[in-house]
Amino acid sequence: MHIGLLAPPWIPVPPPAYGGIEQVVDLKARCLVDAGHEVTLVAAPGSQVAGVELVSPLHRLPDHIGLAADEHLHVLPALAALAETDVVIDHSGLLGALVTSKGRVPAAHVVHSPLGGIANDVYGALARHSPRLRLIAISEAQRSLAPGLPFAGVCHNGIDATSVPFRAQAGDYLAFLGRMSPDKGAAEAIAIARRAGLPIRIAAKCREPAEHEYFADYVEPELGPDVEWLGELPPEQKFELLAGARALVFPISWSEPFGMVMIEAMACGTPVLATPRGSVPEVVADGRTGFVREGVDGLARAVARLDEIDREACRRDVIDRFSGEAMADAYEQIIENMLAEQGARRRLAPAQHTSRVGLALAAPGSA
Repeated sequence: MHIGLLAPPWIPVPPPAYGGIEQVVDLKARCLVDAGHEVTLVAAPGSQVAGVELVSPLHRLPDHIGLAADEHLHVLPALAALAETDVVIDHSGLLGALVTSKGRVPAAHVVHSPLGGIANDVYGALARHSPRLRLIAISEAQRSLAPGLPFAGVCHNGIDATSVPFRAQAGDYLAFLGRMSPDKGAAEAIAIARRAGLPIRIAAKCREPAEHEYFADYVEPELGPDVEWLGELPPEQKFELLAGARALVFPISWSEPFGMVMIEAMACGTPVLATPRGSVPEVVADGRTGFVREGVDGLARAVARLDEIDREACRRDVIDRFSGEAMADAYEQIIENMLAEQGARRRLAPAQHTSRVGLALAAPGSA
């Protein structure tokens, strides 16, 4: 098949540092090519993926993430760039979902953001406006928050474990990796480490005003010999941090749709200490690849049991469930189902379809 991928316009594929979506798109594109497909990727300037036809409508990276003008100038030309593909998988925002669901090529939109509340209302309105809209969830937990939306399936994110360093012997520190945000729990991670009597090294994205404010109020005052601030790390240093840690501390307080850092840590052999929010119970096998506990006290007590975790088992679990090949297989199955459904509708109403791969998918709610 000829598969079109639409990435956000803000960060190149693959990302030089922070950029979970871009990391997933890079791996997905490469694995689909390895599986024998032709891939066209619309992505931010500076993107480079071997074996993939790349299109970058913008001439330079946007100065700020989220500006509507840059998003329109990126997404709207994508329709023409992807017009000859058999199917489009959109990883951009709501504009991408709207545009691709209205196009001539069958498309599905991957929901990378959390669902629930106003997000469900927005996607619901979009589905009513675009009856051919199909969504792909990145975890069962995410899909469960919006049972009325037109999901085509669930595809976990993946990682190329072969490029991740494995370390069989744990270090003497805990690690925190993520964003400087209250819902990510950097302050709680510090409290867990101190109650467990271990130092902690903190690496995080800290660019936005709210992130700087959280850092100044809750993290910076705690820095010292046992709490080290590393800033935002490039991939090589990030994996060095994770591979050397006794555990990744992931005390989130929100419904995280997936959480790439968990599988990154486990691919290094490093178990995860996490609260049972969002996708955590799907990703972390409690007692086997980490410990899932409520609150600071529960996770601090679990630190004493880290020696029970087989670090090789952590890596094997990622290879089995979250490899790029597993992710590509899941997307291939969804694409095949979409095209089969499309073919059935074409046989029922051929006069309504004009493109070489058809126009309409089934109505919302039938997936």
